[in-house]
Amino acid sequence: MTRARNVIVASGLLAFAAAGLAFPFYMATSRRPVDSSKPLPPQATFRGPYINTGSRDIGPDHQTYPKK
Repeated sequence: MTRARNVIVASGLLAFAAAGLAFPFYMATSRRPVDSSKPLPPQATFRGPYINTGSRDIGPDHQTYPKK
């Protein structure tokens, strides 16, 4: 009983891991590429300015911090 259950659990884990690894490849190949001759949808134009925001945008930090 115990060995059979271990085989079932291991098989389920392997199937789940295989599906998780295959999912990005499936999504990448199932979508059509973006047509560059058409304008971007409103969602893409709204998100554009905010994608690269971060602490680098305000410049370097010149303060020296002590080690703990």
